[in-house]
Amino acid sequence: MTIKVVRGNPTPEELAAALAVVRARAAAAAATPPGAPGPRAAWADPSRIAAQHVPRPGPTSWSRTYWPS
Repeated sequence: MTIKVVRGNPTPEELAAALAVVRARAAAAAATPPGAPGPRAAWADPSRIAAQHVPRPGPTSWSRTYWPS
């Protein structure tokens, strides 16, 4: 793996800190089992639906429940 500094002049300590972060992320990605699911998307979270207020039926709601045959 080759890392190149494109802009700026980092100190050796800054460069070491940046490389430590990159290596830690690479090690974490390699440690994840291949069949393990990733983080769950917000749109698939069932609590998103349950968090919304469900309106109560109004006094004329019985007339809207008729289903013609």
